[in-house]
Amino acid sequence: MDTFVKRAPAPLEAAGLRWLADAGARVPAVIEERPDELVLERIATGSLSPAGEEELGRMLATVHLAGAPAFGSLPAPGRFFVGRCELESPEGDDWNDYYLQHRCLPLARRVALTNEVEKVIVDAPGEPPARLHGDLWSGNVLADRAGRPWLIDPAAYGGHREMDLAMLDLFGHIPERTAAAYSEVNPLADGWRDRIALWQLFPLLVHAVLFGGGYLRQSHDLARRLARR
Repeated sequence: MDTFVKRAPAPLEAAGLRWLADAGARVPAVIEERPDELVLERIATGSLSPAGEEELGRMLATVHLAGAPAFGSLPAPGRFFVGRCELESPEGDDWNDYYLQHRCLPLARRVALTNEVEKVIVDAPGEPPARLHGDLWSGNVLADRAGRPWLIDPAAYGGHREMDLAMLDLFGHIPERTAAAYSEVNPLADGWRDRIALWQLFPLLVHAVLFGGGYLRQSHDLARRLARR
């Protein structure tokens, strides 16, 4: 097996990969954990095939259905990071409250957007905690040479399943085959596409904290659009 060494991984990255694999995700095998390094299986990359787009949808649906003990629960004890942004991740049982109080507002306070973000309306249909990848932008979905999907670089936690789909849509798009195959396994609640922007506020705030600039303006404008009138 070909391997590569990832330097300075997130503290729970290996645990997240195993957590996703336990739920049926195709992820690189963790060969060895060292201080500040992970030795991982190397994936020879290609392009996602139409069948691979469908498999991605089924795989995500299956992983989400595996669930988590609570909103905010982590794959192992430790510090929670999304990219290089650290957050507290207490456990809760009401996602609509949790999303604002423990995902968006702690970030908004770091970039002086508290007034805008605390007015955001979060009213998604109630669902049990899903097992999330947590940082599922398109760059964290690899295709192998057979066109099959692999998930890498998770920031895994228990959350609302629409979060992963919204993240996949943020810097790319959700392939129609992926959405259709997902719904065959785990039908999505009515209005899920309308809620994509709501769930994208969190990763935009992460980027505002890390990079400022245009991400700060996008976060501000989106929070205003999502706010109570």
